[in-house]
Amino acid sequence: MSWKKTDLERLKAASITDQLRKAQAPARYGKGSALPSRREQRAAERALGLVPFAVKLNGDLVKKLRARAHERQLPISQLVAELLENSLKK
Repeated sequence: MSWKKTDLERLKAASITDQLRKAQAPARYGKGSALPSRREQRAAERALGLVPFAVKLNGDLVKKLRARAHERQLPISQLVAELLENSLKK
């Protein structure tokens, strides 16, 4: 079977595209600049002893919590942990 020049070029382009798709990201997009994956994030949180804890709260209360967390420049989970610790100490 004889191939046309256009068919050969199309196959060559497809091969190059496939190689680029399978290649790793360049070093400039290194691990230092990327956010950790969810799996890595969960592992890091587990190592710190953090446990996911879901609760249902009134919408107005959540707005107040978010506003206070923003005001103190804290993650909401850290603010809630502090508030619960202080409440449980009393």
